[in-house]
Amino acid sequence: MTPQELSQKARQLVAEGAVLLDVRTPQEFQQGHPEPARNIPVQELPRRLSEVGPPGTRVVVYCAAGGRSAQAVQLLRAGGYTDVFDLKSVNFW
Repeated sequence: MTPQELSQKARQLVAEGAVLLDVRTPQEFQQGHPEPARNIPVQELPRRLSEVGPPGTRVVVYCAAGGRSAQAVQLLRAGGYTDVFDLKSVNFW
């Protein structure tokens, strides 16, 4: 998908109720993020999955460039979140 297609899909999913999850550091998050985003750094995600919502919650995840979001997708899926969309970069929002 192109960055534009990723953006359109992510915005559609969030408009339909998906959780927008920012897995960057709190410092990166404070420097700017989409309004509806929740910040759970990827290294804290395994112990904070309940903050995302119950398993089955739709999730759109992103980071700065795509590496951490790919890692977060794996963690989420292992935790029972089957409907996960990787936006990759916050810049694609």
